[in-house]
Amino acid sequence: MNLDPEQRRVVYTLGFCGLVSAADNWFVSPALPAIANGLGVAASAATIVLSAYLLPYGLLQPVCGTLGDRFGRLRVLHVIVTGLAVGTFLCAVAPTLSLLVAARVITGCFAAGIIAVSQALVGDVVGPERRGAAVGVLMGITFTGQGLSSGMGGIITDLMSWRAAFACFGVLALLALALLLRLPATPERSVVSAQAPTGSFFSRAARIFFGGHRAVYLVACTTGLVFLGVYGFMGTFLSERCGLGSTQAGLIMMLYGVMCLVGGTVSGRIGATHGPRGVIYVGEASGLLAIAALVAVSVTGSWAPALLAAGALGFGYILTQPTLVSLSMDADPAQTGLCTGLIGLGVFAGGGVGSAVGGQLLAVGGYPLLWVVAAVLLVGQLVLGGRALAALERSSRKRSL
Repeated sequence: MNLDPEQRRVVYTLGFCGLVSAADNWFVSPALPAIANGLGVAASAATIVLSAYLLPYGLLQPVCGTLGDRFGRLRVLHVIVTGLAVGTFLCAVAPTLSLLVAARVITGCFAAGIIAVSQALVGDVVGPERRGAAVGVLMGITFTGQGLSSGMGGIITDLMSWRAAFACFGVLALLALALLLRLPATPERSVVSAQAPTGSFFSRAARIFFGGHRAVYLVACTTGLVFLGVYGFMGTFLSERCGLGSTQAGLIMMLYGVMCLVGGTVSGRIGATHGPRGVIYVGEASGLLAIAALVAVSVTGSWAPALLAAGALGFGYILTQPTLVSLSMDADPAQTGLCTGLIGLGVFAGGGVGSAVGGQLLAVGGYPLLWVVAAVLLVGQLVLGGRALAALERSSRKRSL
């Protein structure tokens, strides 16, 4: 990725902001048993804490992306990172599950735009020719936080408490804000666009979501449903099936973040050889490998296959999601914030739905049923989504001729 020092500074700073937002949610997975014990509720009831963050995090991404288009991406990022820090500290002092869920909703509302607005800002800074690779690095750093936070959150939870873990991630959010405030103002293409988009927010969002690039958004929805939905249950699954504590489960899940970073660095090379659709195929195949490894854990009771599951899940996700983001920016170049925000809507709201539906599947048939349903959905995404993306590529080539 050939970026000048100032462009790298922007990508790495925004990547750290995204890392904090991802970490703030996903350290909760291995800490769920401790949260449930501390608040006197069942572990299955405590899983609502995951959905409480993910649902607003996904639903409000198009809104935050649009605000970034209109008022300036850097200015909006200052506000939402501040809200992320405040909301995380509120979680640390919540005395009941209901108030913790409320605090997580508040945190998710503020954090919603970090990834969508950052992706659009990176596109402004590096230009379309290096956009895919730069977004891949941005998301690799971001979701490194998702994996590493599982280990760090588990360690802090075991050594101190889950409240201390929330407080520590609140401090990281303040550090992200300090770094963000040091970034210089940069030109933003959508904000300075000579022709303002017409129509209401919902009509513009619907035109993009259901327009010519609808295949991209369909695959985004199923990506969140499967990849994030499965990851959200890994901590509790390893605790219940293998008897691992928060620290042990978290350390295994750290491989997710490591492979996110690896995937973010190689996605550009895979795309150069096989194109965006090839990158997504590799990502989905990696997701299927992860689910097969989780089935092996269910059958054997050994935690060893979970190492492969965590790594393959992170690698597959980080190849798929940033590629969808890059493709979405062509849906309407005048509204890239809204375009990337709608990807976030599909992915993270899908993850929230996946957590909620997964809880119901667990109640009915346990983890084996959950893994089977996830595998079926991923195969459907690989086949049907792949065909839809191929049709989009053919249509794009015809328009360019």
